[in-house]
Amino acid sequence: MSQNKATDVQVKAARLYFLPVQMRIPLKFGPETVTCVTCARVCLTVADQRGKRAEGWGETPLSVQWVWPSKLDYETRHQMLKDFCLSLARAWCDFPGRGHAMEVGYDFQEQVLHPLWSEFNQKRESDQQMPWLAALVCCSLFDVALHHAYGMLHEIPTYQTYTAQFMNRDLACFLEATDCAQFKNRFPADFLLASPPNCLRAWHLVGGLDLLEKSELTGHEPNDGYPVLLTDWIARDGLKCLKIKLRGNDPEWDYNRIVRVGKIAIAHEVDWLSTDFNCTVNDPEYVNEMLDSLRGEHPRIYGMILYVEQPFPYELEQHRIDVHSVSARKPLFLDESAHDWRLVRLGRELGWSGVALKTCKTQTGAILSACWAKAHGMSLMVQDLTNPMLAQIPHLLLAARSGTIMGVETNAMQFYPEASRAEQAVHPGAYQRRAGCVDLSSIGGPGFGYRVSEIQRELPKSVIDLSV
Repeated sequence: MSQNKATDVQVKAARLYFLPVQMRIPLKFGPETVTCVTCARVCLTVADQRGKRAEGWGETPLSVQWVWPSKLDYETRHQMLKDFCLSLARAWCDFPGRGHAMEVGYDFQEQVLHPLWSEFNQKRESDQQMPWLAALVCCSLFDVALHHAYGMLHEIPTYQTYTAQFMNRDLACFLEATDCAQFKNRFPADFLLASPPNCLRAWHLVGGLDLLEKSELTGHEPNDGYPVLLTDWIARDGLKCLKIKLRGNDPEWDYNRIVRVGKIAIAHEVDWLSTDFNCTVNDPEYVNEMLDSLRGEHPRIYGMILYVEQPFPYELEQHRIDVHSVSARKPLFLDESAHDWRLVRLGRELGWSGVALKTCKTQTGAILSACWAKAHGMSLMVQDLTNPMLAQIPHLLLAARSGTIMGVETNAMQFYPEASRAEQAVHPGAYQRRAGCVDLSSIGGPGFGYRVSEIQRELPKSVIDLSV
């Protein structure tokens, strides 16, 4: 398929911003604890072949502890992620690729991102080399902005552009190897919901440091008008779905945590639970024994567990663990491992039964992974990276369009609700959970429907402005 549509675009300019956000309560990610985050935001300008221009916005939290678990100190890792974002801004503006946003995003990742990441790491000692997941997260805000800009330029919602009318290449051009015949003359729109729901069930994150009941209060909790206890969150937001963060290296603590949260869930009429081990488990029997004990001792809690999320190391190619025994008990979802559709394919061979998508691994990659997974009978979820501000909207749209097993995880309102105050004024339902749901009905118009012109947010000075 040739690339010569009048609708094709090329990146022409970029402005990059770093927005610091302080958390109201800490969030535990595996062995580390998050107390603050930097959100990287970019405005990309694209132009079509006739010179018509449009701007698009993308944003991603640079969640250091999640993308780069390490004994290396936080600030060193944090600064390297910001430095890589600066390198990416230059690389995107220098990239000559032209086409649909999916095509330009895919080509950039294939042709530029990996060499740029390798070059970045070659300048550093082995213990200071940035993981590929971190590179993807840094790239994702640019990729999201590209998809937004494409819709803005053509004055239609971005999800309406994933068709043969706008794309030069079918899915077979992206999802190569043995699957190409299956995807010939098929496009992302063929695997996405044409009429997405406006209301999604909201998953609440129960962090490893979160307080569950009044007996745990110390008097040092924030007094800012927002709940602290799990029981209060359930009552205020009408929660029906709870995701439980676990340690993965302390079976007694993990088991007791599931039971305690499960009993609270039952008492407060919560419907579903999920468990997240954050890549800290090395042996499937750790998970199997826990599930078997729950089934025998707490069958109702066991029945409420909808799926198990990423217990095992995310370097899937180095840790090819056969996990069929786990997925025989409960649906088992890739999260950190699901960098792209190729690793989703490998995960399926090893026994994983579902995929947790994230916009922070690029919109392009999330759409391709969703298409491959759905074509091969895998279930989908959309998991949060504690997305505030603009980052929340593409996150919610991905969940609505991909057709998840149950709603969407959304927890920025737990950890930094005030960060999204400006966006919430325009999209109240997207930044609050009511009756256990988030409401997407205010999100509309071209691109991702941010309605940026209506959002009264004062941005800091850009850290780089590359205008052409």
